[in-house]
Amino acid sequence: MRIAAEFSFYNGSEDIRKKHAGVLKELETCILSVDASRCMTKKSKEKTMLGKKLYSPRALNKEFDNFLLSKDWIKHREKCDYPKHYYKSDYEPSALSKGAFREMDFVKNRLGVEVQFGKYAFMVYNVCAKMTIFHNLGIIDEGIEIVPVKAFADQMSTGVSYFEQFVWDLEKRGVSDIDIPVMILGIDK
Repeated sequence: MRIAAEFSFYNGSEDIRKKHAGVLKELETCILSVDASRCMTKKSKEKTMLGKKLYSPRALNKEFDNFLLSKDWIKHREKCDYPKHYYKSDYEPSALSKGAFREMDFVKNRLGVEVQFGKYAFMVYNVCAKMTIFHNLGIIDEGIEIVPVKAFADQMSTGVSYFEQFVWDLEKRGVSDIDIPVMILGIDK
């Protein structure tokens, strides 16, 4: 695979190159080492692409797992203890989520990385909520979001979001005082 595009959100690219040059190089090596052709394993069941071979997001994520976990990156999981005191006194929740958690795909040296081949909402959530939460918990200082560019997303199931759409929205949204520096990498096969 290759890095086809890069967007610096809240000075993310500059901060990450300055503070995390070594782990950034490791991440770039990971991207270059992923053989996307081995991940074209999904047979479409969608009407518009019935029977067509597509890139499997699961297989792509596994490639990243295999490389990065072998280089001492970790998956960081935070247990969610949901508050009960917001419920009305006459309401008893039938089941609070036991074992609920939030997870950062990869963390190393206070740099968080999310690899996202899913729906658009997950990209926005990762950068505008999850990375801020993990920063507030003292786990990360900066983040990297890895997403497909449109040409690559077009060879996956419908609904997979892509770099160009994501960057447009981030530019139009602007930066908030709770955001953290994030580098958005658009990748292609």
